[in-house]
Amino acid sequence: MPRRCVEAGVLAEMESAISTVPRPSLAEFGWNWRYELLLVTVLAGQFTSVGVMAGTGWLIAVTAADVILVAGAVAARPLRGKLIAAAWCVITSHRIRTGCRHGWVQSRDGRLPVVLHTTPTRYGERAVLWCRAGITADDLISSREIITVACWASEVRIVANQRGRHLVTLAVIRRPAAEIPQQTWPYLPRHEDLPQNQDTEEPATAA
Repeated sequence: MPRRCVEAGVLAEMESAISTVPRPSLAEFGWNWRYELLLVTVLAGQFTSVGVMAGTGWLIAVTAADVILVAGAVAARPLRGKLIAAAWCVITSHRIRTGCRHGWVQSRDGRLPVVLHTTPTRYGERAVLWCRAGITADDLISSREIITVACWASEVRIVANQRGRHLVTLAVIRRPAAEIPQQTWPYLPRHEDLPQNQDTEEPATAA
């Protein structure tokens, strides 16, 4: 490899290592925290409207009804499982961004990949990331161990969409290996299947 290319690569790595992640814009902050903001807005709107229009008595009654509904949902096993899965999807999105920040998976101007959506699976969660210009799937693969630890997972597998390399799927594995389905491409109809990690390293051969 030409010396100039090697030096350029080293400089790029040094720049990524010493660069800091800037604060997200208002739109990006709203997207990253959309579920929490929606929940707070709904609850605040409900309590404010009831308290102003119906008085303190009705506000206490509505609050008690909300507590009973939440307790009932937690007590019912099917609903409890769905609530826990939804909560893990929200948590995983934040943890992926944390892992990318500490793993220096960022563009030249310090921007992180965008977590488009996260869905529950039998093995954990599946997240789809939008890679900004300057970020590739190889960057995520090189920081896979850091992202795995940040997500509190046992393993993270990474697959780039062949039809659009800016889209990358992260399979966050939390279940034991015996419960993991067969591997296949994540964009096929069998959404529960686990994607195969795209490691570019070739296996070592005996001399």
